[in-house]
Amino acid sequence: MSRLTRTDQLASVACAMALRELPEHTAEIEPTDTGIVLGTSVGSTRRVGDFIRDTFVEERPYFVNPSHFPGILMNSAAGRAAIRLGLTGVNSTVSGGPLAGLHALRFARNALLAGHARRLLTGSFEELSPQRAWAWHRSAGLAPGVPLGEGGAVHVLEAGDGRGEGREGPRPLARLLACEVGFADPARGLSGVSRRLADCVRTALARSEVTTEDVAVAVPGVSGRRGWAGVEENALRAVFTTTQASDRPHRLAIQPVLGETDSANGALQLAAVLARWQDERLDTERERAAVITSVGPEGSVGCAVVVRPAMCVP
Repeated sequence: MSRLTRTDQLASVACAMALRELPEHTAEIEPTDTGIVLGTSVGSTRRVGDFIRDTFVEERPYFVNPSHFPGILMNSAAGRAAIRLGLTGVNSTVSGGPLAGLHALRFARNALLAGHARRLLTGSFEELSPQRAWAWHRSAGLAPGVPLGEGGAVHVLEAGDGRGEGREGPRPLARLLACEVGFADPARGLSGVSRRLADCVRTALARSEVTTEDVAVAVPGVSGRRGWAGVEENALRAVFTTTQASDRPHRLAIQPVLGETDSANGALQLAAVLARWQDERLDTERERAAVITSVGPEGSVGCAVVVRPAMCVP
């Protein structure tokens, strides 16, 4: 385990737990039909930083620990998790910064619809390290009072049959109907980024055949970054100006609880929605759909639309 990065360990444990949570009669799927799709920024920031530093401080540039080299690869976590679990299906890693989780969802959804897999363990991760902490400190990118966090989540995605159920097994917790991404140059004004995100949300809703009135929860992804929360909020307000109540959709932010988790945000945002819908202490029975959004500092934008299975039953 000493050669595994913290990201490797987080991803491997999460994937194993996700498989164990499946009902026994649905867990028997051929390894070739089950894969892993993970989102990240660069993988393990600490391992990359330490490895590069060794090339400068060791007696010779090539006097580095060769066993540490796999950990600097972006796809290390997905590969090691698949080896540990014996999964030989689709194995992909998507780099996307704060949008990494949404990119992973989009990639996995397309792979399932294209028939490249029957089940995909999909998520994103971010580890906390001195290198990452210093990068945020030097960039002054965090909003006041927002701590750094780490973590991740894995969701089991399966191709549905259009009736709120997968090919086999129990009713799912939610259905991912659309995942859209786009880009707008922030150098031309942050208002353009807001408009591009708003267009992304409208496209996703239209493709999902979900109205703005159906959306009860919006989960923004950039409330932890200085100066960007307003960009995302302006886009949400532009889309949902026609909703009946001024406070809808309800904003569900993860940063106050988890801190800024960067590339893990998308998977944790989706986990927050599912946790809300499963919480018996909350009156969420009438909540039909949720929108997950995110914005990257370079102007990338994205959103996902998830609905309760009941909405998909004819």
